[in-house]
Amino acid sequence: MTIHQSLPSVALPWLHNSDAGFASLGSDFATPTEATPLPAPHWVGCNDTLRAALALPQTLWLQPEALDLFTGNLSLAGVSSYASVYSGHQFGQWAGQLGDGRALNLGAIHTPDGLQELQLKGAGPTPYSRRGDGRAVLRSSIREFLASEAMHGLGIPTTRALCVTGSPAHVRREEVESAAVVTRVAPSFVRFGHFEHFASNGQLDALRALADHVVVAHFPALQSLQGPHRYTALLREVTHKTAELMAQWQAVGFCHGVMNTDNMSVLGLTLDYGPFQYLDGFDANHICNHSDHQGRYAYARQPQIAYWNLFCLGQALMPLIDEQAPALAALESYKEIFPAAMDQRMRDKLGLTGTHANDRTLVEDLLQALQQDRVDYTVFWRRLSVAVRESAQSKHAFAPVRDLFMHRDVFDAWCARYLERLGADKRQTIGETMLRTNPKYILRNHLGELAIRQAKAGNFAMVQDLLHVLHTPFDEHPTYEAWAGLAPEWASSIEISCSS
Repeated sequence: MTIHQSLPSVALPWLHNSDAGFASLGSDFATPTEATPLPAPHWVGCNDTLRAALALPQTLWLQPEALDLFTGNLSLAGVSSYASVYSGHQFGQWAGQLGDGRALNLGAIHTPDGLQELQLKGAGPTPYSRRGDGRAVLRSSIREFLASEAMHGLGIPTTRALCVTGSPAHVRREEVESAAVVTRVAPSFVRFGHFEHFASNGQLDALRALADHVVVAHFPALQSLQGPHRYTALLREVTHKTAELMAQWQAVGFCHGVMNTDNMSVLGLTLDYGPFQYLDGFDANHICNHSDHQGRYAYARQPQIAYWNLFCLGQALMPLIDEQAPALAALESYKEIFPAAMDQRMRDKLGLTGTHANDRTLVEDLLQALQQDRVDYTVFWRRLSVAVRESAQSKHAFAPVRDLFMHRDVFDAWCARYLERLGADKRQTIGETMLRTNPKYILRNHLGELAIRQAKAGNFAMVQDLLHVLHTPFDEHPTYEAWAGLAPEWASSIEISCSS
């Protein structure tokens, strides 16, 4: 099925189809689909840092054809936009065929960092919209735009976001909202669900073609392997990348909210920002998705859910691997990679070097203390970093950290153990390193909400200011000091769901 809008066409030399891109796999994978135009488009957010990294023209944001292109009002001469088909497990249940219900790939561009694919999210219905309108609203588009770049600023693998465009066109969700389109960028948008789709339909040639494409394009070191060895190695690589990603999420306090298999990237990228949240007060059982009534995707459960999702991917790859033992061995490596990565992340946050038998207990006791008093996760780590840096010169350096706790005797006991483990030498240097590990700024829900409220009123300044700060979240940014403070009480009333 092809949706055809007969859009006006223009040639842009910096965007083109590439033989190395996903679309080269053919019609079983990519369905040619054109966007549905939106009236009166305007810029909402422009990521000039990413524009420069992609080597796109400096005048990009001044080009009317760029605004039209990234809104879905223009097609490119010789370039076919497309939607891809995939399936997946949603909230632990097999959902069958899904697909890009509101995402269109524009094509691929050659950049200094290699091939990158561009994708419009919210550009109208596709063959996989399942009775949906294919649109995204301003609210969710701003959240994804900022979250993508916040994760990149934190050094966490993620899809990127080039821009957001808006339109006064109405989109109905819980209420009537205005439409928007976010332009996403990634080396690939291939998901676990792509493999599940072809495996579930018995399309083994397509399954093999997809796996080979991923290997050649993204894991070239595996090309020399043949037959089942190649696909077992691919499963192991995806397992390792996913394990590392989960450690990074947990260490920074990031909650994804909808870890369905169709939202998991085979490249280990953070993919699909819906009801995400960074923790305010620490609660291991926090559920950021208002639609997740059973708490399947609670913060503490994310590593186990990723492991479950990897088994779904492994099941999909079994027709290519043949034997169960090597597939299980590849998957079981998660049990070694994730704990080791998590331990190292937490040691880094604490400024600890080397390893000690009691390090994990030290971390677990700290998290229990944070949980008991719902201590703000990001503020705690930042204050701890400052305290370590200043402790060589001040006996009261840890007072601001201690003030975060109600049960201060618990913190005092923990802190004594911590300082003994940390040692007395080079505290200033260790603290400086911790300040480059523990961010001062994260995309808190209330900050995103304030930017969205201003944007709905036609003021996009806070979107751009947040983008600037979140690109360098470890810096001080004194002008925006208030954004590094504790979340206001009203922040806890913000409800984020899958609807966008």
